[in-house]
Amino acid sequence: MKQTVVLCAVLLVFAAGANAQANSDTTLPLSPMAGAAAPALSADATPPVAAETATSPAVDTFATALSNDPGSDSSAQEQPTVHGVFKNYNWQATAGYTFFRFYIVPHVTSNMNGLNLGLVYYPKGFWVGADGEFIGAWGSIDGVGTRYVQAMGGPRFRWSIPRGLEIWGHGLVGGTHFLPQTALGNQGAFAYEVGGGVDLNIHQRRFAYRVSANMVGTRYFGTYQYSPNISAGIVFKF
Repeated sequence: MKQTVVLCAVLLVFAAGANAQANSDTTLPLSPMAGAAAPALSADATPPVAAETATSPAVDTFATALSNDPGSDSSAQEQPTVHGVFKNYNWQATAGYTFFRFYIVPHVTSNMNGLNLGLVYYPKGFWVGADGEFIGAWGSIDGVGTRYVQAMGGPRFRWSIPRGLEIWGHGLVGGTHFLPQTALGNQGAFAYEVGGGVDLNIHQRRFAYRVSANMVGTRYFGTYQYSPNISAGIVFKF
């Protein structure tokens, strides 16, 4: 009888201990791994940053490059206007119309119209060249036909300015021939010419318009002549 009472007391103590253990652990582990406990969050812990808001150095570098891309700004795509640049050729050949007012002797003049031909050579890179010119003109005095021819050569100087313009000047020397023959003397004379002009380059860069004005000095019939000459023509460059 005494042994039975002791056995019942042991069973009651064992049952009470098992019940207390069951009530003290009511949470389930978050991991399927046996014996692993989930970390507890404290009240002042900062929540993790969402994955979509986090950035990396590679993302920052790409964003910076994108913001500096010239294609992202329409104004950056605008290219500066480049004005046409005209090549300086070594040779220039010209042909055109010329008007020559020849002061033969005091109070006697002849208005003459004719042809002007010229050829200029500029060494590469130089602004001074060799100029050659030929003029043939025809007119009349009191119904008598007159003819005038001159051939000259000398240096020419040029200056290029904006808008495709080229200003030039020259000084030439040579010989002239005048008809008709008169009782006053010679038909030929030494002559010189001083003047200049301007070339207007057009879209076809090998061509230009040219206008010029010159003063021609001669000595015929025992007197000096200072006669104006105006020309206009086309220049071909090669």
